[in-house]
Amino acid sequence: MENLTERDIKNLNSKKGLQALLSDEEVNVGKALKSTNYVKSLKSLQKELIKMHTEVIEKNERVIVIFEGRDAAGKGGAIRRITERINPRHFRIVALPKPTEEERTQWYFQRYIRKFPKAGEIVFFDRSWYNRAVVEPVNGFCTQEEYVRFMNNVNDFERMITSSGIKLVKIYMSISKEEQSKRFEEIKNNPLKQWKITPVDEKAQELWNEYTRYKAVMFENTNTDYAPWKIIRANRKTFARINAIKYLLSRIPYDKTRKV
Repeated sequence: MENLTERDIKNLNSKKGLQALLSDEEVNVGKALKSTNYVKSLKSLQKELIKMHTEVIEKNERVIVIFEGRDAAGKGGAIRRITERINPRHFRIVALPKPTEEERTQWYFQRYIRKFPKAGEIVFFDRSWYNRAVVEPVNGFCTQEEYVRFMNNVNDFERMITSSGIKLVKIYMSISKEEQSKRFEEIKNNPLKQWKITPVDEKAQELWNEYTRYKAVMFENTNTDYAPWKIIRANRKTFARINAIKYLLSRIPYDKTRKV
């Protein structure tokens, strides 16, 4: 690889850089450099997350972070990198299963409200109430009447959340149809990840255009001043994770000069 800067050489000579260089049978300087830069950037941003989270705890703030996106878009991976170094006693990750028969008779938002943060806590939703905006209507899990009711109510619901003092961050991880297909194949061929494939995932490629149609309506109708969406291009997982962290940090004010 040509035109390596002094900083590039220093990074490659670090412990992480040498590990990246020697991780493959054939040395690939470009790949090793990208990996090393990613690890360094991630570590730096995770320090900022600790500062931000510490202030959330000290000020008794309540924060909700929603991650939405197509199946295999990398929502879980981004959440893991965000929560990897912060205080585990003051955050929760919520990934709700399909509703029980009792929950189906309740107000739609009710089971999500039960998981809302207490003072000094961040709650990460790996999929949220926005299931009803895209996944449920596409797959026939709700009626058209239920879908329309949700779309008519969700902005008022989020206005109540934010006006009560809860900070609400909405992130959508966006991947291409080709990248989703590639990731599905990788999951299917990995014995340690095969459990991730669900019947809904199996139909995701076939229903791609329907997902796209409902997703567009969701963005058009729920991208508000008090609860805007952030769309993150997620074909490159490392790029997506870094940008998700940067966006979260930009939405929660904190003292950047704080020592960690």
